[in-house]
Amino acid sequence: MTNYVLPEDATAAEAIAGIGDELGMFDDWMDRYQFIIELGRKLPPYPAAWQDEAHRVKGCQSQVWLAAHEDNGKLFLTGASDAAIVSGLVALVLRVYSGRTRAEILATSGQFLHDLGLIGALSSNRGNGVAAMVERIQALARG
Repeated sequence: MTNYVLPEDATAAEAIAGIGDELGMFDDWMDRYQFIIELGRKLPPYPAAWQDEAHRVKGCQSQVWLAAHEDNGKLFLTGASDAAIVSGLVALVLRVYSGRTRAEILATSGQFLHDLGLIGALSSNRGNGVAAMVERIQALARG
């Protein structure tokens, strides 16, 4: 499980609130982008063998890969991207969804990306890519 993101927060809702608080500490988007890039650098190592078509998230401008592992009724996720800012967005999304039950994942809409201002602050291609990540995670949760 060392390659998977372990939850920092008790629930997806608490993770979203925590991300909102952290992003709120910065006055402008350039500082927020730097913070997001740093989050991406802290992702667990993503195995090169999983950087394949089966794990690739379609709809992303950059290359993005996601993998899931179920353990004790919870879905643990890992991911990577070839772009620094996108790796950070992967880290944010995984903070919300990894280590949750399938039901909690399915009950947590990607609307938080809009509510936190992330979609509006990104290019439309990047915004679509982040939404594609959430859709892929929810598809994995549906089985």
